[in-house]
Amino acid sequence: MNQQQSGSWVISLDFELLWGIFDKSDNKVNTTYFQKTRDLVPRMLEVFAKHEIQVTWATVGMLFAENEEEWKTYTPQLKPSYREKSYSAYEWVKKHELNPTHHFAPELIKNILDTPGQELGSHSFAHYYTLMRGQTPEQWRMDLRAAQLIAMDKFQIQLRSLVFPRNHINLQYLKICKEEGFTQVRSNPNDWFWQETQYENTLKKIYRTADCFIGLGGRSSFPREAIYQESENHPVEIPASRLLRPYYAKSRLVNIWRLNRVKNEMTLAAKKQEVYHLWWHPHNFANSPAASLAELESLILHFKTLRDKYGMQSNSMQSLVDPPNPIIHQKQ
Repeated sequence: MNQQQSGSWVISLDFELLWGIFDKSDNKVNTTYFQKTRDLVPRMLEVFAKHEIQVTWATVGMLFAENEEEWKTYTPQLKPSYREKSYSAYEWVKKHELNPTHHFAPELIKNILDTPGQELGSHSFAHYYTLMRGQTPEQWRMDLRAAQLIAMDKFQIQLRSLVFPRNHINLQYLKICKEEGFTQVRSNPNDWFWQETQYENTLKKIYRTADCFIGLGGRSSFPREAIYQESENHPVEIPASRLLRPYYAKSRLVNIWRLNRVKNEMTLAAKKQEVYHLWWHPHNFANSPAASLAELESLILHFKTLRDKYGMQSNSMQSLVDPPNPIIHQKQ
């Protein structure tokens, strides 16, 4: 059974450390939390390598820097002019010191690149929010250029896969993504509670959380025909299926329900020869590292059962769309 005739399990990770939550941290930085995240990355890579699991690591470009001096070297002159300045990483830095534990991780990026089956992707340079008021298309372009430049200078690679921070997908910016070298992006599920992610509210959060246990939205896996380009001037859009929620230490039953929901969705995707795209943040494992890694092993073992029974394949975002897999469809 070849890849064209089988289901695919795609994993993409939003690797960001403090750059991903600086505007949510209320100026309180949990150093232990991020040190645990740093310790987890090599362990996760060992698990992926052991089981030959392909993964896309969508990494914030600022993490590529060795120190503050190098960070400044690659910072674009044209920065996002959000109306709400607290959304800007650059504004945050004006009031706080940069810390290697929270803000820089070139050695971990090298570890990713040295691990078989791992794709290094982008999460923008400065955790850029493309749907927030005040910022401009040209500022977005400069951010992507900074991400590509530091990746090329430091590791001699061009980044191909892009994940929009906070899932803020600005459709007007997709052409810019392609022009700056990104051939595929992760898009959101079609469910209403995953749309217009710049407008968050309690109801959306309730539905997203509840959907981890019971089916409140549409089917999470999707046929290969759902992977498409708007035109040749746009990147390929690969929908997300499910956010792997963090381990909940207070209830064993909650974790069983949550993990079984993912496994059942994976099984359906394998049977229907569809794509199942799971994503999370490495820091989501930091509060319960051992339990979270055990859950990851459990999911991988379930995948291997589906691989043996139905021919399901493991893919990164890049390998999913690369030849010899002609699965790209232009939207009609």
